[in-house]
Amino acid sequence: MTDVAASHRQQHPGPDAAPPSPRPSARSARLRVAVIAALLAALTAVVVGTLQAGDTGRLLAGYGVAWALFAAAVWAVRKVPARAATVLVLVGSAAIALAGLTAQPRTSNDMYRYAWDGRVQAAGISPYAHPPAAPELAHLRDPWLFPTQEACEGSGLTHMSSGLCVRMNRPAVPTIYPPVAEGWYLAVHTLSPPDSRHKPLQVGGAVLAFGTTLALLHVLRRRGDPRRAPARAALWAWCPAVTLEAVNNAHIDTLGVLFVVLALGTATAGTRRGALLGAAIAVKLLPVLALPGALSGQRGPARVLRVAAAAVAVVALAYLPYVVASGAGVLGYLPGYLHEEGYEPGHVRRFALLRLLLPDAAAGVTAAALLALTGLYVWWRGDPARPWRGALLLTGVALLLFSPNYPWYSLLVIALVALDGRWEWLAVSLAGTALYLVGGLLPGFPLQAWAYGTAAIVIAAGAWLRLGGARRIRVRGSSRSTARSWGRTRADQGC
Repeated sequence: MTDVAASHRQQHPGPDAAPPSPRPSARSARLRVAVIAALLAALTAVVVGTLQAGDTGRLLAGYGVAWALFAAAVWAVRKVPARAATVLVLVGSAAIALAGLTAQPRTSNDMYRYAWDGRVQAAGISPYAHPPAAPELAHLRDPWLFPTQEACEGSGLTHMSSGLCVRMNRPAVPTIYPPVAEGWYLAVHTLSPPDSRHKPLQVGGAVLAFGTTLALLHVLRRRGDPRRAPARAALWAWCPAVTLEAVNNAHIDTLGVLFVVLALGTATAGTRRGALLGAAIAVKLLPVLALPGALSGQRGPARVLRVAAAAVAVVALAYLPYVVASGAGVLGYLPGYLHEEGYEPGHVRRFALLRLLLPDAAAGVTAAALLALTGLYVWWRGDPARPWRGALLLTGVALLLFSPNYPWYSLLVIALVALDGRWEWLAVSLAGTALYLVGGLLPGFPLQAWAYGTAAIVIAAGAWLRLGGARRIRVRGSSRSTARSWGRTRADQGC
């Protein structure tokens, strides 16, 4: 009788009975969520403090701490249930993007040229027609972008021989940016309140960064493993390079990144994919490297032609109104920029890794050949179900070969890493950042070769570890299959 009553009490506890303790798995999941929330809060605070730093040493230290917190948060979120992880990714993405709005552009003055190009277009003038210092545009100048000589103090200001003080770089040459980028500048200027200065462009960068997070989550759920989608998207959403370059510095590359994610993730190899890639190329030329990935495994000439023709058509249509207004001047400062940055034959500021092995004169030709071979490999042998994998390989190899010192070029790599999960390619972003921030502090030291050489070693090590893991999985699967087959044989013999 006593046993029966006890059993009844266990099945029907009274109102004063203590609630059952949560399952260990649920308790551990809550603990992980709390830990990740704390890491994201710390990351946001570190980003805010880093952007307020007054010297390069504090900036570098803060950036290093931010990357460590980012790595810890991404590692921890892998074990969190998908729904909770998605909320963390979205909230963290918004918080870290907002952190980028807390200071004026910290490490780049490109944004000021964006604001100027938008103002020039709003006045009905082609941005390719005149450089900012041209007298034809004098009526558009204001004390923000063109401070008086008395106020011409501080970093990021250009003093011209004519006595003009300009906040933007290269004020004596026309703009370099392609037409879809110019359309973005005009749109932001049109929607901005008067005298809002740099803030609307930063807000636009935050919107683009968060929109890319949403696009990544959508693509990864639709075309990948929904359970891993949040952890993959976090590689973009929480990355310190995104809040610094896409939001604080408001680099236009982010718009091109969003178009590439939509092209590779939401469209098949056809006209729509080509049109989206064309839009990305008309923002910044770098996304052209995603084209072979977009054509992965597509050996039929008709489908290849549809993608390529759509991309070319969008670029041509975007340029058309500016060609009518400016003629051949739509190239802007692009030829001069390539010469200035050392991409022409005879220059040795690029190709740092190849120059360790080859004469300077052969480095450029070799880089172009290796890039072409990689593109052919991606197109011929790439996985059509994962076009971002080939795009990541080609874009990452291009940055390793050409070794640029602008970290915002790697924003496309970060988004492709989020799609593919190959975290080791994030080393390319760190290499560009190290070269950009530290290069001037170490004259004579071969930082370019060291930074990109280290990145290449990290990428090779990650690929080797990944290959070893894949082999272990295959061996384990083969062993289990053999065991099941042996068990069935024994059962048949027993019968």
